[in-house]
Amino acid sequence: MKYDDASWHYGGDFPSGLPESAGATHMGMFIVWLFLAGLSNKEDPIDLDSLISRKQTPGEFVMSELDEKFVDLFLSEEGNAFAQVYYASDRAKYIFDYEMTIAKNLPTVYHVKDTWQNYDLLKPVIDKRYEDWRNNNSKSNRSDSGENLIQRILSRFSKKG
Repeated sequence: MKYDDASWHYGGDFPSGLPESAGATHMGMFIVWLFLAGLSNKEDPIDLDSLISRKQTPGEFVMSELDEKFVDLFLSEEGNAFAQVYYASDRAKYIFDYEMTIAKNLPTVYHVKDTWQNYDLLKPVIDKRYEDWRNNNSKSNRSDSGENLIQRILSRFSKKG
């Protein structure tokens, strides 16, 4: 599944005067967060040295290392589950968080500078969303397990009676 592609942005209603790479900044910030949080695909590892050392910005990384795309193959199962809820669903909150955190006073989200300083401002917001998602996901899993256990117990009683 393709979550995003820089060409969808710079190939569409894109502000004149900005480089094409400005169409990758928003997804680069999220992809880099996922990778540095350990949510990348371990079976097909991507070299993260340029990110860890901050030699490449998040948008540059997407443009040069990921062929301008954000696809599910880059992520672990958990990374995809979070990306689907936070980035790709109809009720996704990533773009809202991005706008409110680092694009608030800019003409468009494409005007956000592709810098580590902006990433550092956005990172704690994503951290919190991820923590909330994990907590909610864990609660629903525990609830499902509890419901399943109750159903199994009830079915045993009904078989005996």
